[in-house]
Amino acid sequence: MFLIKESPESPRIFDNDVLDGLSRTPWFIVPLLYIPASAGLMWHSVARADVGVLASVGLALAGVLAWTFVEYWLHRTLFHWVPDTSWGETMHFFLHGVHHDWPNDKYRLVMPPAVSILLFFVFLFAWTLLLGDYGWAFHSGFVFGYMCYDVIHYHVHHRRAGFRWLQRLKKHHVSHHFVDDYSELRYGVSTRLWDVVFNTDDLRESHRVQARD
Repeated sequence: MFLIKESPESPRIFDNDVLDGLSRTPWFIVPLLYIPASAGLMWHSVARADVGVLASVGLALAGVLAWTFVEYWLHRTLFHWVPDTSWGETMHFFLHGVHHDWPNDKYRLVMPPAVSILLFFVFLFAWTLLLGDYGWAFHSGFVFGYMCYDVIHYHVHHRRAGFRWLQRLKKHHVSHHFVDDYSELRYGVSTRLWDVVFNTDDLRESHRVQARD
């Protein structure tokens, strides 16, 4: 079994060696899993569900947009929520706190496959239940959006941003981690879109909205 062992940059969070090893995932596992999965969903939409190429592409683009909203809203709500219970701190730590405590841990930036594969099928069931045959292409885009999110998240933490749009995303996300004033702002990772829509991008704008409220 291929398990990445603990190191100073990736400390132990579980006593069990196997569980602790499974909590670490190299970034490239995500595109290896989900580029073929996304392509397979699109193929099924066109070849088996007979949705059509143009309609499938449009649904996939809608799925990508839906992912960016889910990414933003989960980060803003669930990931930053600490329930007022005996298990609240523990839940928050394993869900998102570990990333804020060790933002430079390159093996805990992407979701472990044991979790992401389960969620892949949960969302597939949800979209096909809601959209019928249109759900396959929609989920193709949703999965592709998730894959881009994880790869971009890794890149802004551990690679030099060579493109201007990526430099802006890097500045946007790094300020969320390392500038106290932005710790409850700038939740988007793969895009700033929803931060702009919901006024959580600019500190001054956020203060103006709070003052009006």
